[in-house]
Amino acid sequence: MGTPETDSSLMLVSFVYFVTNEMAGSDSGFAPILFLSLVVACAARPLYPLPSKVSHGNRLPLQTSRPYNIAHRGSNGEIPEETSAAYMRAIEEGADFIETDILSSKDGVLICFHDATLDDTTDIADHKEFANRKRTYDVQGVNTTGFFTVDFTLKELKLLRVKQRCSFRDQQYNGKFPIITFEEFISIALDAPRIVGIYPEIKYPIFINQHVKWPGGKLFEDKFVGILKKYGYKGSYLSEPWLKQPLFIQSFAPTSLVYISNLTDSPKIFLIDDITMPTQDTNQSYWEITSDAYLDYIKDYVVGIGPWKDTIVPVLENYLQTPTDLVARAHSHDLQVHPYTYRNENKFLHFDFHQDPYTEYDYWINKIGVDGLFTDFTGSLHNFQEWTSPLSKDDGDDNSPSKLLHKIALLVSSYKN
Repeated sequence: MGTPETDSSLMLVSFVYFVTNEMAGSDSGFAPILFLSLVVACAARPLYPLPSKVSHGNRLPLQTSRPYNIAHRGSNGEIPEETSAAYMRAIEEGADFIETDILSSKDGVLICFHDATLDDTTDIADHKEFANRKRTYDVQGVNTTGFFTVDFTLKELKLLRVKQRCSFRDQQYNGKFPIITFEEFISIALDAPRIVGIYPEIKYPIFINQHVKWPGGKLFEDKFVGILKKYGYKGSYLSEPWLKQPLFIQSFAPTSLVYISNLTDSPKIFLIDDITMPTQDTNQSYWEITSDAYLDYIKDYVVGIGPWKDTIVPVLENYLQTPTDLVARAHSHDLQVHPYTYRNENKFLHFDFHQDPYTEYDYWINKIGVDGLFTDFTGSLHNFQEWTSPLSKDDGDDNSPSKLLHKIALLVSSYKN
């Protein structure tokens, strides 16, 4: 859980939301004024224009001496996924990166949302005015029926409220928070009191490009990179611009990653699905895209891979089997490995970990040797790392041993290129 201060902030926002909703039924114009006044005075994050204008002076740098703590859709084990509150909680709990999935509205505004449909994580079913919007589309070769983000304008999407995906997780924040835009997500990171990276995914690029059209024939990928550039995201991995505004771009679609390599030098991660799932754009098998030949090819476009963790260490009847050599082979091709997804609940912990998420983190970090972890519980991973590999006082010092090693790596990389 978070600190008492953050818990009280979230409770206050919920209270203000309830009171102003009740007052909105009257003819008084006081309700919106009251809402703005209370939020500005008391909420965890102030209102501000985009791009962010908040200055935090000399912010603590991103740590680069231990595996990255990647907040999967925010701290979504506690708060509904992809919401501003989930991302703020993750930052408070120590995330190095906040991760999001990028889709589009009907009018071409990029939003933070995981599913192609709104059904599972919003209150769309309660909005009878949208009842006629249900459609059936082909999404990655599967006929899918529901309410799709691409059939709603941003104004309409903002009327919806997000809910917790998993019934066994805390439901108290359901209906409290709206869908946010990509730009709002970026501003949350830029407004953090320390440097926090972003980790956006280009989600369903084929589907989005089929259903949403931008002026001048631009693609989803063009719009995506354009927003990143607008906010100053640039630079290769560990370069000076990157360290100021850290970014990993991720996608399951290798064609998209190759395409945007011509648009930005920001580091990219190739996501790898289960062994039964082919790539969504090139229809390549898991075995082909994890072969040495393919890793040698893709390393010209990405700095790492993001595999489903059970493909790295197979599981049988909820027990771990012999680890594959994927991590070692990726490292031999100078590729990082950021597996997904780590979750605290017993139903997600294999028997080998004795219902202890810290044992799982220890296994993956110290035995398998991964370079970053997507987690639904940012605070748990942060606590484990602080206990087992606390950051040294000179972690932000440019002349510290770790930073000097990074500089040497950059020089070697430049020489290779």
